[in-house]
Amino acid sequence: MTLKNEDLLGRLLQLAQDLYAETAELSETESELQLWYNRGYADGMTRQIRDLGYTGQVAEVLGSVAETISEEQQFLPWGKAYRHGFEVGERETIEVLGEKNG
Repeated sequence: MTLKNEDLLGRLLQLAQDLYAETAELSETESELQLWYNRGYADGMTRQIRDLGYTGQVAEVLGSVAETISEEQQFLPWGKAYRHGFEVGERETIEVLGEKNG
């Protein structure tokens, strides 16, 4: 991993950590759609970072993180916000890091 990517990875993991803290107390209401988007974004980032081969770094910074939404919730307003955030988080992470580790 280049020094640039190491710095970017650290920044992305810090962003994910901040988003998880911000969305720690989610409720299933339409009034929290932005928070659901943010949680989806964090989950999408985390999935993509792992898929790029940085599983150890994710575990070190974030611990064990499971995706938040269930299949039944995906068509509800907060589920749609979550899914959109997830997709954007995945896409933007690959745009920033763009390479497999190793």
